[in-house]
Amino acid sequence: MAEPVEVSRAAVLEGIPHGFLGRRGGVSTGLVAGLNVGIGADDNVDSIIDNRRRAVEAVAPGAQLVACYQVHSPDVVAVFEPWGDDARPRADALVTDRPEMVLGIVTADCAPILLADRAAGVIGAAHAGWRGAHGGVAENTVEAMCALGARRERIAAAIGPCIAQFSYEVDDGFRAQFTQEDERFFAVGKPGHWQFDLEAYVAARLARAGVGRIEPLGLDTYAAPDRFFSFRRATHAGEPTYGRQFSLIANESP
Repeated sequence: MAEPVEVSRAAVLEGIPHGFLGRRGGVSTGLVAGLNVGIGADDNVDSIIDNRRRAVEAVAPGAQLVACYQVHSPDVVAVFEPWGDDARPRADALVTDRPEMVLGIVTADCAPILLADRAAGVIGAAHAGWRGAHGGVAENTVEAMCALGARRERIAAAIGPCIAQFSYEVDDGFRAQFTQEDERFFAVGKPGHWQFDLEAYVAARLARAGVGRIEPLGLDTYAAPDRFFSFRRATHAGEPTYGRQFSLIANESP
């Protein structure tokens, strides 16, 4: 019997059905043991379906899950009615003003962002790896929410479990893609390498977009193998597959 689903929540989203999930509380086994929700992982399909059901029930019981086919882009889709897994659009963020749906983002080191303007009834969920964040996925999500009636100063955003700066080594070629203004997000590492602060970078991009309240949860996916899946940790261990975890948000019941 699986243990209870572990859900991390943000104070800035209090009262909004939401949650950042990890690997605890699922039925998958082997390298992806736990609450793996990644369709692309090497896992039993029935286990993934069960894990996704468990995840939704832990955050927004009865809501219909809506997710996208994530491609590390800055692209955002407005959701007005649910679609099936076989009809997922290629994008990395979702926004909606509709009830009875829960927006889902999968991650395994990238930063998940959950956003809400409670007064407008508009929510968003974004997948921000370094490419998406650098390309503007956070800002684009805010813009898409505003198009549905949100106001940027009323938006609250939480950044969930992601790889922390201490765990995220990058090389000079990576650093060269960022500006001098971004120097504060890089700590000097071994020769030719840097430590990148993805969480702080995403928070800065949200602040630049005018988001009123921002809460980074400070949870490192790489350093907590018992709680979170991590692509980089699996790669360093030479493992052939890795699990993915959910970040979910839904509108308050009307």
